[in-house]
Amino acid sequence: MIQSEDGVRRAQPGKARSPRPMGGLHPVTDAAYPNWEAVYRDNVTWVYRLMYGRVGNQPDAEDLTAEVFMTALRPLRVSATVPEVRKYLRMTARTVLASYWGERMGHEVTSIDVDLPEADQPDDVRSDAPEKVRRLLSRLPDNYRRILELRFLQAHSVREAAGQMGVSVANAKVLQHRALRLAAQSIAEEAP
Repeated sequence: MIQSEDGVRRAQPGKARSPRPMGGLHPVTDAAYPNWEAVYRDNVTWVYRLMYGRVGNQPDAEDLTAEVFMTALRPLRVSATVPEVRKYLRMTARTVLASYWGERMGHEVTSIDVDLPEADQPDDVRSDAPEKVRRLLSRLPDNYRRILELRFLQAHSVREAAGQMGVSVANAKVLQHRALRLAAQSIAEEAP
């Protein structure tokens, strides 16, 4: 490879190109990216795949991917090493996803209630949460109820839940998305 005057690397005439690593991935080194465009090009695919895997639909995944890069643009130093950039993008993606699901569910997902029981209260405080969950699930269609039970009550992965239900992974993601939306709508209608 030789570098031309415009900074673009080109193969030397008569020399075979070395094969690219599998999957188009580049080895991670302590080198820094030369510019923001390189940061974007090198990371956009895995960020998009991460978002698509979490939300299950292309338009939202594209929007969230753009939001991750827009959020990371200002505070991220282009002089940071490749592993540092990837770690920062991963943390930014987690924050963007939390905000997305918070907006979808109608309340913040990552908050902790400040109304904690006093230390002198007995430990066996009764909660009506299990009953609320049962009521909410009973209002959902069977396939929506089943996907939510498998994913959130039994802690199955999407792939495992799809196998249990006899549907494709993509179908399970769609069912989960629709079930969560319907459950959130039901909660909002129940609230005073």
